[in-house]
Amino acid sequence: MYFDTHAHYDAPQFDPDRHELLEELHRQGVDYIVDPGCDPKSCEIAKKLAERYDYLYFAAGIHPEEADSAGEGYLDLIRTYLRHPKCVAVGEIGLDYHWGGEDREKQRRIFREQLELCREFGKPAIVHERDAVRDCLDIVTDFPDTVGVLHCFSGSIETMEAVLRQGWYVSFTGVVTFKNARKAVEAAARVPADRFMLETDSPYMAPEPRRGRRNDSGNLEFICRRLAQIRGAAPEEIARQTAENARRFYGI
Repeated sequence: MYFDTHAHYDAPQFDPDRHELLEELHRQGVDYIVDPGCDPKSCEIAKKLAERYDYLYFAAGIHPEEADSAGEGYLDLIRTYLRHPKCVAVGEIGLDYHWGGEDREKQRRIFREQLELCREFGKPAIVHERDAVRDCLDIVTDFPDTVGVLHCFSGSIETMEAVLRQGWYVSFTGVVTFKNARKAVEAAARVPADRFMLETDSPYMAPEPRRGRRNDSGNLEFICRRLAQIRGAAPEEIARQTAENARRFYGI
């Protein structure tokens, strides 16, 4: 059993073969997928995919790099999606200071507003953080009654421990298979068994030996094998435990 907790099948990279691929992945043992929307358009596509496939769920939110797409009524739009029976989280939301020219104050405001939606609907948060760890943790700390996951985790042990103290989770991508992924590997070795999940972040972040290609949920096996090696466990146990964690986290 594999549970891909974060994959963007709404992305245009899947336009040529999206439906054929999703059907094949399910036959190959990918039991669940969550597709997080990042802007109004991707949220709508993710919703339609969730309506078409029993094993696919979606989340709705405004990604920090898409902050400019958050118009006046964006919160009401996200609320509409959150009422859908297959919408399992608020996301992908968070902070991204990587490029240097972003409106950081706007990102922080939108992040807080969407964490308020988690409170309002009792749903978890899927959080993206890049080069903004201190601000991200400061904001998350203000929402002690909200549960979330720091997705695509490659941060320090200290950051992971701060997240865990909040009752949050971390999820690992193909980054753990990269040769220079020291921090991600250290975190993967020490995270409690009931607080981590698997994801591909498809179509991005393909693991070795598929690095540089379009990613998809079929590559979970490579991530799972590497995590099993890091943690001294069987791959089947990693797959089972992370799927159990994900079902609990998303309420599936």
